[in-house]
Amino acid sequence: MSKNAIIGLGDIMAFYSYIFSANYKGFKEKLKKIAKKENKNYRLLLLDTYVSILKYGIGLTDYLNYQFYNKNSKERKEYAGIKVQNSFYETVSPSKYKKRYTIKPDFLADFAKYTKRDFIVPEKVSFKDFEIFLQKHEVFMSKPYDGLGGHQVLKVYTKDIKDKKKYYNDCCENRIFLEEVVKQNKELNKLCDASCNTIRIMTFNNNGKAEILWAALRIGNGINSVDNFHAGGMATEIDLKTGKLMRPALDKDLNEYSEHPKTGTKIVGFKIPYFNEVKKMVKEAALESDKILVVGWDVAITDQGPIIIEGNRRPGFDIVQVASRRGRMDIIKYVLNEVNKKR
Repeated sequence: MSKNAIIGLGDIMAFYSYIFSANYKGFKEKLKKIAKKENKNYRLLLLDTYVSILKYGIGLTDYLNYQFYNKNSKERKEYAGIKVQNSFYETVSPSKYKKRYTIKPDFLADFAKYTKRDFIVPEKVSFKDFEIFLQKHEVFMSKPYDGLGGHQVLKVYTKDIKDKKKYYNDCCENRIFLEEVVKQNKELNKLCDASCNTIRIMTFNNNGKAEILWAALRIGNGINSVDNFHAGGMATEIDLKTGKLMRPALDKDLNEYSEHPKTGTKIVGFKIPYFNEVKKMVKEAALESDKILVVGWDVAITDQGPIIIEGNRRPGFDIVQVASRRGRMDIIKYVLNEVNKKR
């Protein structure tokens, strides 16, 4: 069996594993609401969902998020489903090189010139060093080594830790590391000060030349302490030339916000501070690896300028396509065409 055949089989297995782990009950309830709202036949929509899964390689939530029920075949072909994404990432960001990006403490150490903040891995230090970290920080972020979508990310106040030894042991056992809190730029605080509102900006290392493919601002909902799309946050695309927000923000359920629901700050036209510095920084970081060619950087803005929160070697296209309000196969086609030129 050829190498390509093996990769293809792995892609297929990963795709169907994703499909069959979906929440069917929740999906069907949402689909029934859509059928009623759009005055469409529920059973036909359900049939169309399964046809779309097979034909376009999307998942159940993709059908809802991309509003496939209102898209024609030409529009649908422009959406990158999970099946296409899996194949794309294995070409441009091979999993054998993933550790540097997926193990977050390793990433913070390797990209220290861009992350610029204190962190500690309790499992690798003594309890005394752990106590020193707590003495230095009245508040910090607690994160799993390799979590996704903001899952299990918590803001912790040192004064609330009753038994430091137990907390230390729990961190070691559950592979948790602690990180200095990023103090967000005062302008972005006007949008939402309950979370650090980060830029997701996608870069491409095109044979030693860094390019920016796409960018959006993720904004917290004012309730949760993270801004992730999968944790109630919202997102809107950034104009790469001006650094301004291009249109109203959307959350995962496609609710639209022209103003922030908590602060009332206008979203459209909001200008990202230090955006030229953001672009310069991520272009430099993109060239740190010639193996991981496409990275989705999460960037925070402080009063002193931008810093990198983390780098994602598989930057999900759900936020890209929802915020763009269209399919972005154009990004994938462009990158693969450039990569194939060098082979």
